[in-house]
Amino acid sequence: MLSSLKSSGVSNTPNLRTNESAAISQFVGPMHISHFSRQHVMAHMMKANELGLHDRLCYWRDRANPRSVVVAAQLVPAIYAPPTAETLVLDVPGSTQTITLETGEIGRQANGSIMATCGQTMIYATACCSPSPTGDGSFLPLTVNYAERFSAAGRTSGGFIKRDGRPRDAEVLVSRLVDRPLRPMFAKGWANETQVLEWVLSYDGINEPEPIAITAAAAALLISDIPLEKAVAGVRVGLLPGGELVVNPTLEQMKVSRLDLMVAGTRDAILMIEGFCDFLTEEQMIEALGFGSKAITSLCLQMEEWAKKVGKPKRADCVVVVPEDLEGRVFNLVGAQLREAYRTSLSKDVRGAAVAEAQARVLAELAAASASYGNGTAGTYTPLQISMALKSVESRVMRSLVLEEGVRADGRGVSDIRPITSRAGLLPRTHGSALFTRGETQAICVTTLGTANDALRADSMRKTDEEDSDEGRFYLQYHFPPSSVGETGRVGVPGRRELGHGELAQRALAPIVPSGDVFPYTVRLESTITESNGSSSMASVCGGVLALQDAGVPISRPVAGIAMGLILEPAADLGSGFGSSSGSTRYVVLSDILGSEDALGDMDFKVAGDRDTITAFQMDIKVEGITLDIMASALAQARAGRQHILEQMQRCNPPPSACLSPYTPRMLRTTVDPTKIGIVVGSGGRTIKQLKEVTGVTAINLDEEGRVDIVGPNEAAATHALELINLLVSDPEPGTVLRNRPVLSLAAFGCFVELCPGRQGLVHVSELADPAPSDVASVVSVGEKIDVMVLSCDGGKVSLSRRAVAMLDQGEPYSSVVKRTSGG
Repeated sequence: MLSSLKSSGVSNTPNLRTNESAAISQFVGPMHISHFSRQHVMAHMMKANELGLHDRLCYWRDRANPRSVVVAAQLVPAIYAPPTAETLVLDVPGSTQTITLETGEIGRQANGSIMATCGQTMIYATACCSPSPTGDGSFLPLTVNYAERFSAAGRTSGGFIKRDGRPRDAEVLVSRLVDRPLRPMFAKGWANETQVLEWVLSYDGINEPEPIAITAAAAALLISDIPLEKAVAGVRVGLLPGGELVVNPTLEQMKVSRLDLMVAGTRDAILMIEGFCDFLTEEQMIEALGFGSKAITSLCLQMEEWAKKVGKPKRADCVVVVPEDLEGRVFNLVGAQLREAYRTSLSKDVRGAAVAEAQARVLAELAAASASYGNGTAGTYTPLQISMALKSVESRVMRSLVLEEGVRADGRGVSDIRPITSRAGLLPRTHGSALFTRGETQAICVTTLGTANDALRADSMRKTDEEDSDEGRFYLQYHFPPSSVGETGRVGVPGRRELGHGELAQRALAPIVPSGDVFPYTVRLESTITESNGSSSMASVCGGVLALQDAGVPISRPVAGIAMGLILEPAADLGSGFGSSSGSTRYVVLSDILGSEDALGDMDFKVAGDRDTITAFQMDIKVEGITLDIMASALAQARAGRQHILEQMQRCNPPPSACLSPYTPRMLRTTVDPTKIGIVVGSGGRTIKQLKEVTGVTAINLDEEGRVDIVGPNEAAATHALELINLLVSDPEPGTVLRNRPVLSLAAFGCFVELCPGRQGLVHVSELADPAPSDVASVVSVGEKIDVMVLSCDGGKVSLSRRAVAMLDQGEPYSSVVKRTSGG
């Protein structure tokens, strides 16, 4: 028996589950588990440990019976050899840091697992798939989930629930960053449910996790048996103040960088771009893309060499494809009909009806053909296969019209922008609103102004004790209801797409929003999409600018956004036709793409900025072969489109009000000595409560730096509160007249008058009236409001005069009043 064990290799396997325990299960046979007492189990263990392997096998097999036995694998000690990790140290061109990838030690049951390390930031990534297809091949069933553990930075959530649970918005955005470059690289027709999971397990506050997450997820797929066709890597590119480009900059470098560019791709091409910048030119963007692309090429080549050593053979048995002859048959049936519909139909509804009619015709023709052949060679196709073939034919028709004739689905030229209309002041009770319409895409944008308490706060692994005071004071929330495309569907919490589109629009507008020192309000912008047929996120940028202006936000300059598309085909397949050439390919760049051009084209490139520079950009590419020259052409065409859109926005009718709404709370900001914050607050908040009661303001907010924000229902109330706070923390200038100040108490030598809540001054009896009264109570009473003038301030004590104000009111010159009150 031992020889058979050794010859089978069971006893030499280093894995615990396939060592002696597995051998025992193999030779003992199927057994039923029974819960013996502790004494019974220990007796069997002591007996078995006295025997050799052969005898132990016999011992357990002899005690096996069809009804009840102790499982041998639970009782027999096994020889265990710890697993070892295979390691790759990635050299990252343009960066001072390396990235270390490890596999084989952790997560061995996943199809692929990677522990990625950069500095002391560590990400654990796994890739798994279902054993058989769960989809139909029409859509890749890929899910990416990225999570940042608070424990990675030695923190615990500040919320009531301490367990890491529901993904935060920032984590969802990183999940999208990881998903987008991976999706095009899966084998076409892969229908097995695939899940990529990532956790940040250690965070050093220096090396940001996003580029590591893309590379780690791609590496986990690359070494697995899941059919990812090529290695994918991601990098972040920053632009330092001296003009130096750097790959994967540190957190401190990013604080001074004018560029935040995420790039992902393969060794041959860029697949995904997402970035935000402070008004950079197209030339600077192309230079940064080229810099990042070189680093990606190097990373992918290193990963592919490593995968040859440690990777698993790729699966090819689960790919679901449309029958080879079906697409040709569909094209012969309805290709001409679809071509005519795309050439003449100018609206989405008409084109949709034409496609539906074509699909019905295909189903009827194929069903008739199948019936006429019986069960012969014609065969039958599922409705889904026919639908997929029809979509492919529709794509061929649309693309050929653009490349051969320069004709788009709605009749426009390749660089034409759809008609644009806009109007501001749409909603009377909001602080600012605008309606922006571009073709069949429409957005209602609303601006709400608030205080620091209305700022967006997020608790995360990366949160530090010294946060930016302006963090979260401007944010955009994007809503995409299913009715915007004439459908029914789920409503409620925002989905991944809504969060991604909102983040893009927010980052596009952030550079034009004034700082808190210039405009102390918190600015919340909402965009509700009421119609959608292409680039609703860029419509949110345009409508957002108008809503900000309507709310009176002093933006630095207007910006606009546009979505660009691309049709790319090998030049050899086309002959002569429309479009430009780049190497062996012919391409056409499309401005202001429709939804169908996005779905059936090769690129979705969104660009936002002013007339000549860029603030935000996002690109997703579905095919390889898009070069930097093609991107430069797309950026140049996008600039012309932005200039046209900005001109149309200037024609907004009615135009934005460019002033604060009557319903906007008025806010004033001042700064006090931080050591005097306690004076403003008062004991138990008493002073600040009195200030609010006296002036009618709704809020007085202070921070540790001494910044004070005063919010009132109108300008007068806020100004009054500001004056009183200044009186509290600083001595008033001699000669300052203070009116309607209440008398707090009387004394033999005068009366005390409240200058503001928390501070009072003395009116000496000689300054109450002329001549001085013998009895203070004969001229004033407690609670009476009188007008006083500041005579002097000595050590915080304020000397006041009622007599001086009376002389001023009677027309006596100020100089004479000062001379008389000073005893001259």
